[in-house]
Amino acid sequence: MAGAWQIYEDLLAEIPEDVTVHAVNVGAQWTRVLNSAGGAGMAWTMNVKSRPDSFEGVLLEGLALRTAADLIHSWNLAEASIGQAAINSWYARPDSAAEKGFVATGEGTTWQQVFDPYARAVEGKRVAVIGHFGFARDALDRAGEFYCLERHPQPGDYPDTACEYILPECDYVFISGSSFVNKTAPRLLELSRDAHTVLVGPSTPLHPMLFDYGADTVTGFVATDPQLLDRALGGVNMKAMFRAGHRVHQDRPAA
Repeated sequence: MAGAWQIYEDLLAEIPEDVTVHAVNVGAQWTRVLNSAGGAGMAWTMNVKSRPDSFEGVLLEGLALRTAADLIHSWNLAEASIGQAAINSWYARPDSAAEKGFVATGEGTTWQQVFDPYARAVEGKRVAVIGHFGFARDALDRAGEFYCLERHPQPGDYPDTACEYILPECDYVFISGSSFVNKTAPRLLELSRDAHTVLVGPSTPLHPMLFDYGADTVTGFVATDPQLLDRALGGVNMKAMFRAGHRVHQDRPAA
C-alpha cells in the first residue's frame, strides 16, 4: 500500500506483534483502547457503520494490538475509531512520547488553550480550523480572515468540501486529530503544505514522522493513568481526563 495510506502504514509499522489489547471501550464521544504495555489511547468516536463490521461477534480483548490498530483501514468508521485509538495507545505512553521528542505543554493547560499560543502570530493572516472548536474563533480573533470548516457545519461554518479551495490559500491551518479516523488527514496535510499546519487534539498520534507529511506542530495527549483516563472518558468527564494525563506537543525541528 502507498499513496494516501502511507501515513497509516508508517504508524502501524512500529507497533510490536507481541503487545495485546487489554480493553476496548466505545463511548458517545471517545473510543478508548488500553494495551498490555500499559498504554492508553483515545480517538473521537465516529459512529458511522454503513459498511459491515470486520470483527462482528469477535471480542477484541486479547487480540494483538497491531491487529486492532489495522482497523484504521476500515471504512466502517466506528471500527476506524478503534483502530486509531489502538495506534494512539502505543504512541501515547509517556516513555514513547518522551523518546520521540514530545514535551509537556504546561501544567494546567487543557484543550481550551490549544490555540492561544498563536493569537499574535495569526494577526492579519488567513486562518483555517478543521473541526468546530467553539473557542477557536475568540482565541484567533486577530486573524485577517477566519474559516471554520466542518463536516456537520454550524451557523457560520464552511462545509468541509470547501477545504480544497480554502486551505491552499491559508497561512495557518489547524487540523483536528479526528481527521485520522475518517481518513481525511493525508489530503488535509497536502492541501495545507504552504501553511503553518498544526495537528490538534488527543486523536492525534504522537509521532514526529508527521512532520514528513507536512505538519509543523503536533499536539496530543499522554496518559499517565490509563485506568483513570478510561473511566473519565467513559463518563465524558474532560476535567478528570487531565488528572489521568497531560497535553504534549512537538514543533518541526529547525532546518
